[in-house]
Amino acid sequence: MLVHIMDQKELQPGDGPIGLILAPTRELSLQIYNEAKRFGKVYNIYVVCCYGGGSKWEQSKALEKGAEIIVATPGRMIDMVKMKATNLRRVSFLVLDEADKMFNMGFEPQVRSICNHVRPDRQTLLFSATFKKRIEKLARDVLTDPVRIVQGDLGEANEDVTQHMLVFSNPQHKWNWLLAKLVQFLSEGSVLIFVTKKADAEQVANNLQLKEYDPVLLHGDMDQADRNRVIMRFKKREVDIMVATDVAARGLDIPHIKTVVNYDIARDIDTHTHRIGRTGRAGEKGTAYTLVTDKDKEFAGHLVRNLEGANQEVPKDLLNLAMQSSWFRKSRFKTGKAKAVN
Repeated sequence: MLVHIMDQKELQPGDGPIGLILAPTRELSLQIYNEAKRFGKVYNIYVVCCYGGGSKWEQSKALEKGAEIIVATPGRMIDMVKMKATNLRRVSFLVLDEADKMFNMGFEPQVRSICNHVRPDRQTLLFSATFKKRIEKLARDVLTDPVRIVQGDLGEANEDVTQHMLVFSNPQHKWNWLLAKLVQFLSEGSVLIFVTKKADAEQVANNLQLKEYDPVLLHGDMDQADRNRVIMRFKKREVDIMVATDVAARGLDIPHIKTVVNYDIARDIDTHTHRIGRTGRAGEKGTAYTLVTDKDKEFAGHLVRNLEGANQEVPKDLLNLAMQSSWFRKSRFKTGKAKAVN
């Protein structure tokens, strides 16, 4: 993108950006913005970040100065265009990051609207961790003669992350296990603990504080300034434990996370894949632990497939739990893999 921008005519007063990067969440937008700013500084390229939850007035004033690159969430980008703070006339390099997440969050109409208002002779890059039919349709609609690059198997877990699945008959035992293992995990690096519900995340964080640990808590109901502060403290290693709901499952790029603990199972297998992808980044090795209880039998089959897809050993008790689910049993017999169970 930087090479492309350097080849374009300089911005004139009133011109919009040349490069536009759309991302689903504020956290990811800010992360991309910070990286883009570092590279852009060398080439005297001005970058602005626009996201919901930030001041519209401040963002519009920053845009009026003229920016070669805008990093934005789709809704806020449309707000800025409607306010006439910027325009899309000069955009010739468009990036859609985490397209599947944008769709899951209901941004499909906004993404399509922005794509339709950008000149057709643009270059477009679309990144997606999973490639469901809706994303494939978007790719066909907004990309011209695209080249498809697949890193690993689509939707599969990262093989650099060693996964451990632990089955508990009593959910209370999960807490005892976490306390017993935490010192060992912290000796290896930072720990990210995923909890599905906000109330449960608060409880886990409070319980850790009672045991004299110093965790930070990240969930979707926090305002933007608090979320940024929490992420920054964790990034700077002021604290080594983060307890988070799935708001942090995407986009967080923190190299020193060595262990991910799924204290609760994810809502779906894509979210699980993204959760464990917070460790083992950029060729590093990482470890992920998923704590499964007997009531999770319907999800256990997805975990078995996830492990098999990443060429990792499937624990016998997890397979036994999965076999209690009728959909998994049927699919197993259909594919001829039932012989694996004695």
